[in-house]
Amino acid sequence: MKSRFAAWSLGAACLAICGCGKPPAGGAKDAYSGWTPAVQPVSSPASGTTTAPQLTNRGDRAILSWLETADARTILKFAERTPSGWSEPRVVASGSDFVTNAADVPSVRALADGTLAAHWNRQYGDDPEAYALLLSWSKDGGSTWSQPATPHHDSTKTQHGFGSLFQVPGSGLGVIWLDGRATDPGAPDGANGSMGLWAAVYGADGREVSEAPIDTRVCECCQTSVAETAEGVIAAYRDRSAGEVRDIYVTRLVDGGWSAPAMVHNDGWKITGCPVNGPAVDARGRHVAVAWFTAGASDGEAFIAFSDDAGRTFSRPIRVDEGACRGHLDVELLADGSAAVSWTESTEGHSQVKVRRVEQNGARSPAASVARVSGTEYPRLAHGQGELLFTWSEIENGHSRVRTARASLPK
Repeated sequence: MKSRFAAWSLGAACLAICGCGKPPAGGAKDAYSGWTPAVQPVSSPASGTTTAPQLTNRGDRAILSWLETADARTILKFAERTPSGWSEPRVVASGSDFVTNAADVPSVRALADGTLAAHWNRQYGDDPEAYALLLSWSKDGGSTWSQPATPHHDSTKTQHGFGSLFQVPGSGLGVIWLDGRATDPGAPDGANGSMGLWAAVYGADGREVSEAPIDTRVCECCQTSVAETAEGVIAAYRDRSAGEVRDIYVTRLVDGGWSAPAMVHNDGWKITGCPVNGPAVDARGRHVAVAWFTAGASDGEAFIAFSDDAGRTFSRPIRVDEGACRGHLDVELLADGSAAVSWTESTEGHSQVKVRRVEQNGARSPAASVARVSGTEYPRLAHGQGELLFTWSEIENGHSRVRTARASLPK
């Protein structure tokens, strides 16, 4: 079976013949006079050979997680941001069957009652695209963890990954993931079924309450993203139409049920392979921001759209990047209604991780450089107490290293 993670190279080569739609127009580009991020490196708590970093936050509580490899074992670790820097790393789980890749990464997230929840992927046998999603909880700040459990209960040895954890209002943990139970990995290309987007909800006692499909045909390996609004949870993902158009959609968890998926913008990106480039969503109250990558106009572009009604409708997209965009976006909605957006651009054979502030009227700050790295990068962005936090991995002396940086938020 051809690897889905290699599909973007095939898709990019055929963009000229795929009938891509017209790209969305940019924003107003009003004159900018506000705050511009000033990025500073900070010492990373991840040591040794480390990869797959992720940042999550609840309020001002920010958590960094990563994978560390030692001999034949992989260890999921995390550290929490404190006023004096990163806390000492703690271990969630370890094993010799972890799935390790830059696109589909584990996470550790704080819930409303102080519980920590973690997820990671465990491989089924030798097939790199057949794996389970595992969940675990800690009630003591990460000193001990519950026995891992899977939110999916099918018996197929297919992909269950690209998970996103979230707080369920009035309850416990929620998780969405890409689910391959309807696929047939052994079938010829074009006849192997469709990847679905599924969700599960757990009560505050850790018992699973529900498992249900949200969308039965989605892009096979694009990251998912979830945020909590004042009117419930919103999830963003890359859809896949019958005609291979793969635009960004959202769905909202309201009164215990997921709304019908709705398009954020009609990019019309028609591509016969997965671009491994999912959207990012963040929310504050009823304000929502979604950031994403598209190559519907043959050149890669990054956009952001805002919503003031908890994600029911979205504004006209605003262009984020400066050209040669590779995507891999993340977004943080700021207290004043603007957003910080990070992405990667290709510069002289290197990936340049950048960030800028974007206002709802289309005004944009100058782009600030976060890091210059080589290889495929999926930088992560979150906010802590009075600061933006960044993480990424880079190759140093032949080994992967997780790095971190920060930018002070205006008071």
